[in-house]
Amino acid sequence: MQTIPAISWGEFGRWLLRQRQRVRVQGESMLPTLRHGDELLVDPRAYQHDAIQPGDIVLVRHPFRTDITPIKRVLAVLDDGRCDLRGDNPAASEDSRAYGPLPAAHIVGRVTCRFA
Repeated sequence: MQTIPAISWGEFGRWLLRQRQRVRVQGESMLPTLRHGDELLVDPRAYQHDAIQPGDIVLVRHPFRTDITPIKRVLAVLDDGRCDLRGDNPAASEDSRAYGPLPAAHIVGRVTCRFA
């Protein structure tokens, strides 16, 4: 399982230059990897420049709700480019098991690090 590194000077600089988005984890769907209240940096351009890989932790647009942007792990990238997304804590996660695989266009960005 991928771990999220602590923020580096390089990532901090990218955040200051507005190349990273700061987000706060809400809920328990990514326990034990991420906890409620953790603050993360997300690269909003990662999905445009690099292929999303299984194991990546991503911020996504929910397919039915515009008021939340869940953080999920990419379980698999299907042949048609859709992503099967899962929470690390299945008992507390609404993910692709509920709404199916999502098009890559729903990915807002890839998590790069956490504020320690």
